[in-house]
Amino acid sequence: MHVTLFDFDLPPERIALRPAEPRDAARLLIVRPDRVPRFEDRAILDLPQEFRPGDVLVVNDTRVIPARLTGSRVRGAASARIEATLVQREGEASWRAFARPGKKLKAGEIICFAAGAENLDAEVVSKGEEGDIVLRFALTGEALDRAIERIGQMPLPPYIASRRPADQRDLKDYQTLFAEKSGAVAAPTASLHFTPRLIAALAARGVTLQRVTLHVGAGTFLPVKASDTRAHKMHAEWGEVTQASAEALNRARAAGGRIIAAGTTSLRILESAARPDGRIEAFVGETSIFITPGYRFKAVDVLLTNFHLPRSTLFMLAAAFSGLETMQAAYAHAIAEGYRFYSYGDACLLFPAIVEDAS
Repeated sequence: MHVTLFDFDLPPERIALRPAEPRDAARLLIVRPDRVPRFEDRAILDLPQEFRPGDVLVVNDTRVIPARLTGSRVRGAASARIEATLVQREGEASWRAFARPGKKLKAGEIICFAAGAENLDAEVVSKGEEGDIVLRFALTGEALDRAIERIGQMPLPPYIASRRPADQRDLKDYQTLFAEKSGAVAAPTASLHFTPRLIAALAARGVTLQRVTLHVGAGTFLPVKASDTRAHKMHAEWGEVTQASAEALNRARAAGGRIIAAGTTSLRILESAARPDGRIEAFVGETSIFITPGYRFKAVDVLLTNFHLPRSTLFMLAAAFSGLETMQAAYAHAIAEGYRFYSYGDACLLFPAIVEDAS
């Protein structure tokens, strides 16, 4: 499909720079492709009304690491400020990163990252074709993890970071209630809306909770540069669906419950773990699943997600789930009605498009 089909204009003032306070005070657009009217303007706290007893909410328990590091590269008498955003772990002491400015960096050079009195040296091992570099740090394993936690900053998305710097509030605001397993460099933002009182209300409704893991990579923010979706190379992310979670989800579905994915990351790992007949199996490893209109969903019945970037793989996924025409109209409605977009913005609850059986 041509990528221009997934483009739209968004006024800058619609981009949320801070989350709603409290988190569950965000707005919710309900999208029902099979009804007229298709759109309902609601609130996140209305979510329990849309769920049924026996449904399962699947959340991503990844934890965002403070992956943005600032330091300097010294070459003779010259020094240059370097900012690196870690994107994927390559080993006990190595990370792949995007560096700015990266063009002048050379393999073998040392970057000294610092915050206050804390220092962390890393060698540039190699440079990639996409502007990425591989860094080998002077520390390894858990010692490296602790150092990154001490000197790093939250890797806010570019559309926020370009308008304000990360601060102490983001250390809490950019983590979900379910954050447990460190490894993401971006938050699974649909889950940012959940609070203890919302989870309690869902439990009272008879909705159970299951956790999966997908360590969100920086590629989640990248627009598709190819003119056709078939030419796009999807970034890989590490994820896991445990045997216990897979069995619980299969039991719920067999009993008539629906699987509701909290976010595109939860959906992507579930679809990666699903067999063609819809049964979910245990999964661990990398997935680069790329979902565009025409995809037949196997594991997920309802999707809670935020509003995404134009030409992004995430908007393409939403269009695949509820239909391209429906999502184009839904985003136009959201913009006209003043919904807040992107990571710290409002959410939409998507029901699936009706797919005609070709047989």
